[in-house]
Amino acid sequence: MRFSRSVGRLGFSLVELLVVIAIIGVLVGLLLPAVQSARESARRSQCTNNLRQLGLGLHLFADATKHFPSGYVANTGSLARDPTTYDALPGTGWGLLIAPFVEESMRAAAYSSAAGIAGTANRDIVSQRVGIFLCPSSSGPRDAFVVLDEAGAPHASGATLGRSDYIVNAGNEAPWGTPSLTTWDGLANGPLYRNSKTRPSQVSDGLSKTVFLGEHSQSLSHKTWAGIVPGGWCHPSDTFRTHIGSEPDYAATFMLTHSGPASGELFIVHVPSDPVSHVDQMFSEHSGGVNALLGDGSVRFASTNIDHLTWAALCSMAEADAVGEY
Repeated sequence: MRFSRSVGRLGFSLVELLVVIAIIGVLVGLLLPAVQSARESARRSQCTNNLRQLGLGLHLFADATKHFPSGYVANTGSLARDPTTYDALPGTGWGLLIAPFVEESMRAAAYSSAAGIAGTANRDIVSQRVGIFLCPSSSGPRDAFVVLDEAGAPHASGATLGRSDYIVNAGNEAPWGTPSLTTWDGLANGPLYRNSKTRPSQVSDGLSKTVFLGEHSQSLSHKTWAGIVPGGWCHPSDTFRTHIGSEPDYAATFMLTHSGPASGELFIVHVPSDPVSHVDQMFSEHSGGVNALLGDGSVRFASTNIDHLTWAALCSMAEADAVGEY
């Protein structure tokens, strides 16, 4: 008598393996966008929190001095000023001015205003990476950048500056494009510009309807929290160097932005993340627009599709212009 024994089958067939791989691929394809969306949501929340903290710093500065900080400080009457822009020492920027109010007192205390931003005594300070000034969604570099001259060569000062993904609003006009001006008062209609001392009462359009800060990704051009170097130039990154509109601009644009329309660009408004991508506009890697800090300390997401006149109105502080939905 013969006995037979059933032998269990071991392993998978090739067809079964391919089916399992296909199912896993479909599941990954479905889950990956959700994971990426959750990560971007977290990054955007961190960016929003950074702006709120910076807004608190602006208001604490105003409480202490009765006015908001200047976009940057320059002794425009100095004989050593830049002959074209009238930029001069110290060049101290808004980020360094509010440093004591955003838990960066040690940096502020170590900084020598007499030496200025380009001074060798300040190099270790102004070149530092400060987390509150960096948006986690920005894909640009994080190390300090070398200040360049107009031709793109290293500036004679040898200065290097720490980066910022946040810049301040000088208004509709681009006052740095008007040479030989000792003051921008009456030209710049935004809250923060060179040597500005804007009091809250001067923002007659309303603090809740005026942009103070916004984003500018390092992937487009170099920005800093520390200040400006007279004679320095802000150059677009290699990615945007050949992009329409991406041309070098004066040192003021290391820290300042404008919305347009400017006198030299009639009827042109640079909405958030405008595809034209100038170095002096707000630009973000958040999908669809930028986070913007309003004067009342609130943070709103400004869409790239915002009405042009509404954006221009939001960027002026005392023009009595109407702000629509945004």
